[in-house]
Amino acid sequence: MSGLDRFPMPEGAPEAGACIRVDRPEPDLAVLSLAPPHRSLAVLDAPLLRDFAAALDALEADKDLKGLVVAGAEPLKFAAGADLEAIRSMDQAADVEEVVRVVHGLFLRLERLSARTVAAVGGPVPGGAFELALSCDAIVVADHPSTRIGLPEVKLGLIPGWGGCHRLPERVGISAALGMILKGSLVPAKPALKRGMVDRLTDPEYLVKVASDLAMGREPIKPRKAGVSRWLVDRNPLGRFLVGRLARKQVMARTRGKYPAALDAVALVAGAPGRSRKAAAKVESTTIARLAVGPECKALVKVFFGMEAAKKKFRGAGREGGIRRAGVLGAGVMGGGLARLMAEKGLETRLFDPVPEALDRTLLTHRNHIEGLRRRHRLKRHQALAATDSLQAAREATGFGRSQVILEAVAEDLAIKKKALLGMATQVSEDCILATNTSSLSVTAIADGLPHPERVVGMHFFNPVHKMPLVEVVRGEETSEETAAETAALALALGKTPVVVRDVPGFLINRILGPYLDEAVHLFAGGADPARIDRLMLEFGMPMGPFRLLDEVGLDIASHASKILHAAYGDRMSPATAISAMVDPDRLGKKTGRGFYQHPVGKGRSTLCRDLGRFQLGQACIALEDADIVDRLVLLMVNEGWRCLEEGVVGSEEELDLATVLGTGFAPFRGGLMSHAKAMGEGRVRERLAEFAEAEDVTTRTGGPERYMPAR
Repeated sequence: MSGLDRFPMPEGAPEAGACIRVDRPEPDLAVLSLAPPHRSLAVLDAPLLRDFAAALDALEADKDLKGLVVAGAEPLKFAAGADLEAIRSMDQAADVEEVVRVVHGLFLRLERLSARTVAAVGGPVPGGAFELALSCDAIVVADHPSTRIGLPEVKLGLIPGWGGCHRLPERVGISAALGMILKGSLVPAKPALKRGMVDRLTDPEYLVKVASDLAMGREPIKPRKAGVSRWLVDRNPLGRFLVGRLARKQVMARTRGKYPAALDAVALVAGAPGRSRKAAAKVESTTIARLAVGPECKALVKVFFGMEAAKKKFRGAGREGGIRRAGVLGAGVMGGGLARLMAEKGLETRLFDPVPEALDRTLLTHRNHIEGLRRRHRLKRHQALAATDSLQAAREATGFGRSQVILEAVAEDLAIKKKALLGMATQVSEDCILATNTSSLSVTAIADGLPHPERVVGMHFFNPVHKMPLVEVVRGEETSEETAAETAALALALGKTPVVVRDVPGFLINRILGPYLDEAVHLFAGGADPARIDRLMLEFGMPMGPFRLLDEVGLDIASHASKILHAAYGDRMSPATAISAMVDPDRLGKKTGRGFYQHPVGKGRSTLCRDLGRFQLGQACIALEDADIVDRLVLLMVNEGWRCLEEGVVGSEEELDLATVLGTGFAPFRGGLMSHAKAMGEGRVRERLAEFAEAEDVTTRTGGPERYMPAR
């Protein structure tokens, strides 16, 4: 088809006609199924779109056709959206624009069919797959936990470019559509029905039947109600302007303009009511073409594929059926969070803590969390009951014999951790994994003296457990490849992204963050304004500045970690003395209400502490340029990343990039630490490091020049 020839063909593409199946269960009814033989789940790629166009030709020619159902190969396998691999490979905006224009035309032809069209969707229905469904007269959705519907394109630096910015507002209203598109989340079946995203809910086994009844008029399609807000906004130019302005303001506050796709989405959705289908196709095509070849989209898609590669690498590793029974030691912040996560994901979890109050608190928090998921239709009643019952409290360190993994989250003390795991090793089977959630201790040292040290592994989660997506799987010197792979597979089952790293002080993330945080404190001690530094790093794209991060982590913990890194790596990791001077029982950061910032109780705004001046020892850093501050902090992370790659701490640059985005919050739109270094140019990075090594405030402190000595 003209225009689609610019869309790269995937390897092993089938011959024409193989991707679409058209059945005629009734004389006047057609069921068009997306069933490409080269994929387990349909993707809107070049061969499928080619065959979809040919199917439309035949359907348009059938004057007797009254009803059309668009379905997947199976009830819970509709389609996975657009072919991101193909989009990723396209570097010319004109090519992207032409492909998007052609697909717009296909969906418009579907929309204009004289027959009544109904989409029968189930399972994941993201992006282009949902836009295909939106082109139909009605959408029936399978009521199943695997069903998730939405337009996540903004998360990839794109917009819904196949009609989503116009057809979704028509369905749910401008305000609701903006919320869905900007958030980019996939919505479960029942909330999708409640929000007006779909028209009908049914069990998966009846999906095509119900869709067929709607298509043939045996069951009416209920008209969508336009509430008062729709009248006030959608049909009111002033209302649309005000909603768009507010959304743009919120996007700018959240992203500082670093993610242009979100701003483009606001403009397109807010202006949707005033555009014809032709005008909508043109503006969406030109916008997505510009975004798709831009650096932000390339970086975000790179991160996405990094996550997919991690999943593919470890999916299915380990014992048949995966790990189903777990024991957790310690019901503190980390241990309690880990136990709750495991139970929520369906693992039979036994939690031990000698403090009854800690156990009770964890159980109550878990029950409340699961009930919240049930109320938001994320879990059905029987699933919520099962998740609640999956977490059992143990007041004695016994009864763990059936556990397939033991995860300790006790005090960060080598002797305590060894004792806890040794006590478990006498109860569990020889193939039980013994995992430690240590953030700073050697996994090899913890495994020393334990039976079957090859089954001992680090499983380093980040706080808060439910939100942070990265898990460092730490291989000690004796840890087997099988244990590391099975632990990574467990992380995947818990909804996390694993990265396997060597057992070195700081592992990967803390080792990279250490110089960054220490240097920020050195700059502060040299007179630089901490609020200015925090602002600059926010503008760079970090989720928070280094001083707010120090307050979140805790000044005592940060000081302890910096000493561990110093002991391991020598003077180039020499800690800033200012932070040690600040630490006292009443000044540990956010947990005590005071650190670099004063943190009020409740929702009040935190402000810099007024006494910080007494911890500043000079003025050498006051006059530093903004660009110098940013590069000094960021390039230290780059330099340490180079060292980690050379030492084999992590397997590849791609894995390091993924880990820094997920573990440190390093600006996703930059693609990760190494991607940023490549964009800057390795030669330029080396020049800047050498320049900083000769700065007066660097040469006059212990380990200063060594810190900036280029590792490459």
